[in-house]
Amino acid sequence: MKLINGATEIYLPKIEQLYEEAFPEEEKKPFSMILEREAQNTVEVLAAISEDSAREPEAFRGEAITAKYEDMVLLDYFAIDTECRGKGNGSKTLKALQERYGKQRFFLEIERTGVPAPNAEDRKRRKKFYLSNGMKQMDYYVEVRGVEMEVLTYNCEITYEEYRALYRNVYGKEIEDSIKKI
Repeated sequence: MKLINGATEIYLPKIEQLYEEAFPEEEKKPFSMILEREAQNTVEVLAAISEDSAREPEAFRGEAITAKYEDMVLLDYFAIDTECRGKGNGSKTLKALQERYGKQRFFLEIERTGVPAPNAEDRKRRKKFYLSNGMKQMDYYVEVRGVEMEVLTYNCEITYEEYRALYRNVYGKEIEDSIKKI
């Protein structure tokens, strides 16, 4: 799997469509905000593409949107195209992300498991996926814009204060103020 700049004429429409379909409304930031931060170089919009496809549009497998501050990288949004799921593309893409950000502290959030939710099984499956791919759960939970989340890291520790600092410096005080430790 290869990660390339997704903010291109070929991949950006696919990334935006997948973003809109894959994430619950309460978890999404305005896509225009993501693109503004991408232009400021604090967010990367990446396309995951197959290295064995000769035709660019058909090579698209998924998207990763990362937020960067100091030595930290938040995998803010990560989704594999629905037609490409269940074929190892998620694990390959996550491994490529871990390698890309290997010298930085790499982390992500998932919806909290172990609490009643209509999608409880999906949450457990998602957590199992990340843990089996080398991620580790931090010892705190957060609430982001009303959604309870777990913070998972790759070969590092992220304190709650550092976590908030990334949000403040990438997305601003309004988004940071929507976060609390639970």
